[in-house]
Amino acid sequence: MALASPFPDVEIPDLSVPAFVLAAGRDRPDAPALIDGLKGDVITHGQLAGYVDRLAASLHERGLRKGDVVAVFCPNTIWYPVVFHGIAAAGCVMSPINSLYTPEEIAFQLRDSGAKVVITISLFLDRVQAAVEKKPVDEIIVMDGAEGHASLIDLLSSQAPSVQVDFDPADDLVTLPYSSGTTGLPKGVMLTHRNLVANVSQCRPLIALGEEERIIAVLPFFHIYGLTVLMNQGLAWGGAVVTLPRFDLEDFLRTIQDHKITRAFVAPPILLALAKHPLVDQYDLSSLTSILSGAAPLDADLAMAAQDRLRKGAADGVTVAQGYGMTELSPVSHTTPDPENLPSGLTDVPKGSVGFAIPNTECRLVSSETGTDAAPGESGELWVRGPQVMKGYLNNAAATADTLDDEGWLHTGDVAVVDEHGCYTVVDRVKELIKYKGYQVAPAELEAVLIGNPDIADAAVIGVKDEATGEELPKAFIVRAPGSSISEQEVMDYAASRLAPHKKIRAVEFIDAVPKSAAGKILRKDLKNR
Repeated sequence: MALASPFPDVEIPDLSVPAFVLAAGRDRPDAPALIDGLKGDVITHGQLAGYVDRLAASLHERGLRKGDVVAVFCPNTIWYPVVFHGIAAAGCVMSPINSLYTPEEIAFQLRDSGAKVVITISLFLDRVQAAVEKKPVDEIIVMDGAEGHASLIDLLSSQAPSVQVDFDPADDLVTLPYSSGTTGLPKGVMLTHRNLVANVSQCRPLIALGEEERIIAVLPFFHIYGLTVLMNQGLAWGGAVVTLPRFDLEDFLRTIQDHKITRAFVAPPILLALAKHPLVDQYDLSSLTSILSGAAPLDADLAMAAQDRLRKGAADGVTVAQGYGMTELSPVSHTTPDPENLPSGLTDVPKGSVGFAIPNTECRLVSSETGTDAAPGESGELWVRGPQVMKGYLNNAAATADTLDDEGWLHTGDVAVVDEHGCYTVVDRVKELIKYKGYQVAPAELEAVLIGNPDIADAAVIGVKDEATGEELPKAFIVRAPGSSISEQEVMDYAASRLAPHKKIRAVEFIDAVPKSAAGKILRKDLKNR
């Protein structure tokens, strides 16, 4: 049975993402849109629109056309939204690359996405050049300048005429982030203009951002959570997005204090610091009204501990809550409303829950044993249907069919329960992905790397809970090759040299054989039971 959101459907504007997001700034051209949290540099809403127009014109002048893919490999900066919306306004598709990626991982994404251009920064140029040796592109643009490469200033100085693109928002892609989905290696998630416009519009009745809102953007814009929830949602309603290039607790706290941040969208490790670190007491965080956690499960006790601590000295108090989503959902399907936007008759949402399905969203809870809808009060795999559901995986019909069925239901791989008010709690995962600090880590990807070592005959990877932090850590079970004496540290060092930091193997156990089914599938449940 399909369960509807308790919130009425909202109208989804038939617009491109830039046309929708930048519209709010037309009435407030001199108001800050983007603020560098460390340097204080500002881009106003009026300047943002002008820069986007120039960047789109410059990309068109360089020969890029509708549907061409431009990869962006860059940390958070006030110029990231200029680049994203400039690419989108040109009719091109932005494929964000994780800032931690190695040259091998970058090359894979360039190859798979078919990117024609890479936009990066000078600090990352060496990795891009190493990747481009494996997968050539037409051009590398270095935002802050490097010898032999065009800079962002060069692009914004273009005198080319403004670009006019005929958009079909429901069909034309705007971004191509990479996700491991519910299983397997990274895949390009095809998100349309309508997907992103819908998701920002759907969140509005629950999270009513105001024009004077200041949102701290420390979660990366290359992650769909940062791209939609922080960047586009903040800009679309005329607020100011305050950027930080990476998470440093002292910088984070100082930025909240100095810029009078009103909202923070974070991942659980940041809440752990807010709940326990002594440095928090040295800063005035009273401007905060809301902290919403996503990207990984948030423990109810941790949420309450952070909320209780931050409410001491806050005038009206701060609410700590969480939402739920995934890249394939643009990313939000569920969230906890602001207290004033709760459904009629409710005064609170239980800590540990992910809140309610957002407008225009249907859900099902399906029993993994019977394939039918779970009985009331019973848990089941969460299926989601709505305008935020991806178009599919790029050039991967099989993976698309495994995740998105013929009726439009996206099978999330997460197990949830729903109460009588329509409030959801995620309780388990069907899928095998490891969630480490908000990042998805695919065991199959790590296993492929490990098996490339001649001293390793076979390998399997699972997520194990770190009792100290509550984080899920990648643990490798290794079968040594005959005659090999490879050590635990050598296994971890080998993987670390070939993978981004969040994918590192954190524990190793040597075994005689990897347990597998008759079909050759790794029996991870047996490994977890060890």
